[in-house]
Amino acid sequence: MASGSSVEKNLRSESFSDGKESENVPESGCLSIIVLGASGDLAKKKTFPALYNLYRQGFLQSNEVHIFGYARTKISDDELRNRIRGYLSHGKDSEDVSDFLQLIKYVSGSYDGEEGFRLLDTKIYEHEVSKNTQEGSSRRLFYLALPPSVYPSVCKMIRNFCMNRSDLGGWTRIVVEKPFGKDLDSAEALSSQLGELFDEKQIYRIDHYLGKELVQNLLVLRFANRFFLPLWNRDNIDNIQIVFREDFGTDGRGGYFDEYGIIRDIIQNHLLQVLCLVAMEKPISLKPEHIRDEKVKVLQSVESIADEEVVLGQYQGYKDDSTVSDHSNTPTFATVVLRIHNERWEGVPFILKAGKALNSRKAEIRVQFKEVPGDIFRCKKQGRNEFVIRLQPSEAMYMKLTVKQPGLEMSTIQSELDLSYGQRYQGVAIPEAYERLILDTIRGDQQHFVRRDELKAAWEIFTPLLHKIDRGELKPLLYKPGSRGPAEADELLAKVGYMQTHGYIWIPPTL
Repeated sequence: MASGSSVEKNLRSESFSDGKESENVPESGCLSIIVLGASGDLAKKKTFPALYNLYRQGFLQSNEVHIFGYARTKISDDELRNRIRGYLSHGKDSEDVSDFLQLIKYVSGSYDGEEGFRLLDTKIYEHEVSKNTQEGSSRRLFYLALPPSVYPSVCKMIRNFCMNRSDLGGWTRIVVEKPFGKDLDSAEALSSQLGELFDEKQIYRIDHYLGKELVQNLLVLRFANRFFLPLWNRDNIDNIQIVFREDFGTDGRGGYFDEYGIIRDIIQNHLLQVLCLVAMEKPISLKPEHIRDEKVKVLQSVESIADEEVVLGQYQGYKDDSTVSDHSNTPTFATVVLRIHNERWEGVPFILKAGKALNSRKAEIRVQFKEVPGDIFRCKKQGRNEFVIRLQPSEAMYMKLTVKQPGLEMSTIQSELDLSYGQRYQGVAIPEAYERLILDTIRGDQQHFVRRDELKAAWEIFTPLLHKIDRGELKPLLYKPGSRGPAEADELLAKVGYMQTHGYIWIPPTL
């Protein structure tokens, strides 16, 4: 159908594009998923593979879904399909892969011009007509695999030219990637720009950490087990660490990374989201808004970060990257202590630690309990009880306990109660975070996405610290690649109460 036809103009008219999604109307219309930035790395490595896995598992049906790629690159449908093929998990010759790729069409256009988006809208509409979809019942999901700098222009184009009627059960939803701003002011400006175009319930700010299996398990662990309820407080817990470690450097992303640094890239979003789930109070239900209300309360209770409870680092050789300034003050490592001023957590340090080019790769939550009073076994030096949730790799949960060492002597040793997913759930594929979150978006479940007031509260915590770093008032310490990071970080941990266990190493169990 020609883009200028009276029928299409009527379908796209402003009266049908107000974003007010009707209640209690079945979602029976066809589904169009539009990946903007389709030729970029994020789309190829994460978005399209996630869509393929949802298709392969039956969550996306070929008789109702169609996928559109949109980018400035001038390529054909087949050229885009060939670029994607190698990133799909079941190899080049799989029938599933071929069938999936046939669902993808490509549209080329700019991110701030009418022509490309009018053409995109025409292609989507033609698909909807081909599926005999009732006007107003189709569903449009726009995934912005793009830099945040183009969000406003792209969203304006979508709002003006690509909206679906929503008064008959259809909807239009927008998925935006991090980094959502660089500080409080820029994040609020971006939120305001998007807020003028879309309702909050149409905007899905994605943080892929919230889609990880072990992160999603946190609420179940905390609130479905009587064992944890009386222990999860300042009376029993000494400190909590949330750690992200990589054993490689910026690897060709130096220019991008140098603009943001480890705090903006990892701590302010991924690790802070995990902190919310660890620290929040029990919501009154599992409704997304009730859960997100409790997360916001945690963030609003975080005290200002003290300079003496921050250690920054930069690995030696970081500035050798030609895209990084010789005078860069950007940290590639940071340990930050957050303190929550409420009844449950007063006095308990939450230690957020992230770094690149370290001696190991892992992400984990480490809850360290206080020492046993009246220690009759004299085993204090062996270490404290800890509950560890390993997010990646080798997903697991284990409790470090003191037990009797086998033998005739009454001697103690540290061991663990271990739930390792690879052993306990053999043959069960753990879904990728992006698969889960895209499916949540299609279902309209915002539980695992960041709400606007939540984003604002998160930036309020870190913006003062980030501005000090940007002005050069706080300097990163050099550390050797392959090390634990600056020694001062371990000193800070000891200062705030963390007791390292020496001689104990967790080894994932094998069959």
